[in-house]
Amino acid sequence: MSSRHDIIQFVLNDRVVTVDFNANPELKPTTTVLNYLRSFPFHKGVKEGCAEGDCGACSVVIAENHGGKLTYKTIDSCLVFLPMIHGKQLITVENLADSGKLHPVQQEMVNQNGSQCGYCTPGVVMSLFGLYKNHHKPERGVIEDALTGNLCRCTGYQSIIKAAEHACSCVDADKFQLHEVKIASLLDEINRDKSAVEINTPTQNYYKPLTLEDALAMRRRHPHATIVGGASDTALRQTKKRELLAEILDISDVAELQYFVEDEKVFKIGAGLNLEQLKSNSIEKLPALNKMLQVFGSLQIRNLATIGGNIGSASPIGDTLPLLIAYKAYIKLQSPDSERVVRLDNFIRGYRLTDLHYDELITAVYIPKLPDNTIVHSYKVSKRKDLDISTVSGGFSLQLEDGLVKEIILAFGGMADQPKQASETERYLTSKPWTRANVEHAMKILVHEFTPLSDARSGEEYRKLVAGNLLLKFYAETSTSGL
Repeated sequence: MSSRHDIIQFVLNDRVVTVDFNANPELKPTTTVLNYLRSFPFHKGVKEGCAEGDCGACSVVIAENHGGKLTYKTIDSCLVFLPMIHGKQLITVENLADSGKLHPVQQEMVNQNGSQCGYCTPGVVMSLFGLYKNHHKPERGVIEDALTGNLCRCTGYQSIIKAAEHACSCVDADKFQLHEVKIASLLDEINRDKSAVEINTPTQNYYKPLTLEDALAMRRRHPHATIVGGASDTALRQTKKRELLAEILDISDVAELQYFVEDEKVFKIGAGLNLEQLKSNSIEKLPALNKMLQVFGSLQIRNLATIGGNIGSASPIGDTLPLLIAYKAYIKLQSPDSERVVRLDNFIRGYRLTDLHYDELITAVYIPKLPDNTIVHSYKVSKRKDLDISTVSGGFSLQLEDGLVKEIILAFGGMADQPKQASETERYLTSKPWTRANVEHAMKILVHEFTPLSDARSGEEYRKLVAGNLLLKFYAETSTSGL
């Protein structure tokens, strides 16, 4: 395994930037893109509002070269470590204007009076730029989704939405499209070298493999390194808890982990596929998963977060986990010389505790195609609809045969120290008619199955009440008679 030491490269201001961490000791491998940009006098547009991916004031856009064509993603720069943009183009609000002429999204923000206090405006503009590069005449729902990750306390968003509608209604060739061949060539030159990046400093070691073979080898060599897929969760340990992350294994650019394919029996999802790509792929194939991903974080976060990362975090309130249990998902675990497949419900052992061995990586998620008479639904209860952590979540599946429950899975998040099935309730309902009377009796069993915590989001009794009501809602949505 060959590696490049201490150096990363990316494109900024239309030129290749080389960062040598040993020659620049003021920079750490986990310096965020936000703090890196703000160290320069002419990139102050990016702002820190929350440092946890909630406000969008730090939004930037990255472009990646895929077969000579650039793809654009809006991200929260406060959650991204500098080495994560190796081989990419970094675009900030300062880069949008062309020889003094505002970019269409900037001009429409002016025309529609989309800015008042101005603190959030650069981040909003970058979200609109990402929308502009990915959608022509987007529907209002697409626009609102693009802005979910941007807090603006002044405008009420209507003027910003109008700016988006106008700017994206007649997309002309902007300077980024005109320069695409040049930028793609620069990125291709950087990415031609597939050797791993190793950054070793007195306080931190950062390992960035670009192939699965190198990733597995580095995992074995550095078993205590924190594994990063998108860093949307890990970055908070630094930005909010001020934790020094001594070793990082960054697998965010291992292309072999980024796929969505299917055969006759199963959907196969690479563990490195980001949640926005998974959302796009699941619209018709896995509608319950698509529904859950619609309220997962924001577009900026989904462009970073990965399905493998969400599973590996083993959070008791991880949005996808109860639903994946309901789907009977299993995961592929690989080491340099072996692999195994385990059911997700067996993989998670406790609070943020998994069955991942010291030399293994999660490399894939398999979701079997369930029988046609199986119904799968997902639910998320939180204080606000968008960009919020679950208070209680549910992933339920039901297989009926002649009006009887042949099989039922009721998996909950936020009710225990890990995502967990209501096994006693499931046993009671199995082989019984799917009726309101039986469901109401099951709700009485369900309330005693869990002893959830009381915390800042909710109390124990509320969580129990919500869990029961979600079961009743599931019945209402799946029964022929309704309520």
